[in-house]
Amino acid sequence: MMENVHSEVYALLIDTYIQDAQERVRLFRAIETIPCVQRKAEWALRWIQDPHSSFAVRLVAFAAVEGIFFSSSFAAIFWLKKRGLMPGLATSNEFISRDEGLHTDFACLLFGHLQSRPPPSVIQTIITDAVDVEKAFLADALANRLLGMNEKLMSRYVEFVADRLLVALGNEKVYCVPNPFDFMDMISMEGKTNFFERRVSDYSNAARTSSSVPVTKAKLSVSLL
Repeated sequence: MMENVHSEVYALLIDTYIQDAQERVRLFRAIETIPCVQRKAEWALRWIQDPHSSFAVRLVAFAAVEGIFFSSSFAAIFWLKKRGLMPGLATSNEFISRDEGLHTDFACLLFGHLQSRPPPSVIQTIITDAVDVEKAFLADALANRLLGMNEKLMSRYVEFVADRLLVALGNEKVYCVPNPFDFMDMISMEGKTNFFERRVSDYSNAARTSSSVPVTKAKLSVSLL
């Protein structure tokens, strides 16, 4: 259900920001039309659907998908937010990034309760392999250097996120790099927003404030990993 909501939000954002019909179709079919996105999907399927991999191994791969494959995209949108650009996209990103963060935290928490876990070398291989795939995505997504945002800085941020994930899974850090984006250190404070400025991206009171709003059901054809 949660991923369906994410899919609908992404679809609405693409419809809103992309005026060219052919480009919209290309983006909706990114797994088929954009090679760097296709590689991410193939990597996820290779680990998660492998019948020979244990549940613990597939859980580590799931944590990598949720924690690493979304990290650079979320950071790029928060970079836009820092500059006061595209507020609708930024707010949507806050909601979705929190959901994906919960998925990552859940994977790490569940992994910690497993009696049979893969050796640290296997965990490290999965995470560092995911980092390499994400860096290949960055080479295409950030081909042009921007003020305070470029491929080198974003690659360092992905390494920082990967180290944090490795520690959460009981491993040692590999990259040992600092967070290059100061604005990402403030993510945990995003819920403390001035109500007079805009809505807070917290779910806790959503049901209370929307009880009189009719809910419609929509069939979605878009699915995310």
